[in-house]
Amino acid sequence: MTACPAPLHQRSHGAAHVGLLPGPAGTRLDRLHQEGSAKAFIHSGASGPEVVFLNTSGGLAGGDTLAYCLDLAAGCQATATTQTAERAYCSTCGPAHVTVRHVVGAGAHLDWLPQETILYDSSDLHRETTIDLAEDASCLMLEAVVLGRAAMGETLENVTLRDTRRIMRAGHPVLIEPLHLVAEALTAGPAVLCGARAFATLALVAPGAVDAVGRARAELTEEGVTGGASGFDGKLVIRLMAGDGWPLKRQIMRLLRALRPSPLPRVWQN
Repeated sequence: MTACPAPLHQRSHGAAHVGLLPGPAGTRLDRLHQEGSAKAFIHSGASGPEVVFLNTSGGLAGGDTLAYCLDLAAGCQATATTQTAERAYCSTCGPAHVTVRHVVGAGAHLDWLPQETILYDSSDLHRETTIDLAEDASCLMLEAVVLGRAAMGETLENVTLRDTRRIMRAGHPVLIEPLHLVAEALTAGPAVLCGARAFATLALVAPGAVDAVGRARAELTEEGVTGGASGFDGKLVIRLMAGDGWPLKRQIMRLLRALRPSPLPRVWQN
């Protein structure tokens, strides 16, 4: 008798690439490429198009790959987000990999506002996000992570998250944040999570970003959320921690309304 081979699990792979150009009636679609589980759709917004990326697989597990890319030509303005929260499920065969790369041309502005990432027990997610700015381009970048859903009684005992975020200007680093989160961080003290189940970073790189520090601090009033804002070297950085994902999202929405003239992305509105 021969042993049965180990089963091969079906893996999900997807990539979506959107290019936008200026046109007579405002920013317009130049190209759209999508394959596998990654999709993108574009609709009009109050201050330019809203690009919504979607993972049709419903979540990420070990061995899955996902890539999102947006190219904004010179002078364009756009918001990019995800249709819903991304979910990283239990991994039994290595990490899931996510790559996000946006290129923002001269004088252009991008709001990259993905909805939160929810990590489930024993998940393993490696993600790299890079925003490449031209010399006079600007951006607003958000990343939010939820460690299990408290309302569903989910408790994480084991998790791995390697999450690197980069904002570059003309090839030079403006903001680099490497995060390596493992199980020990779930119960670590004040220097790490201090028992928080959700956390986020919001970064504005734009002229006048430092001047927005007071406005941001005035909005840090959501009950159950701890936060701080600092401004330096042409950027505003806001850190948030909360006991659950919903108060964190309420705080983020409050900050977004204060920092940008446009309404929240359509898929964010409840």
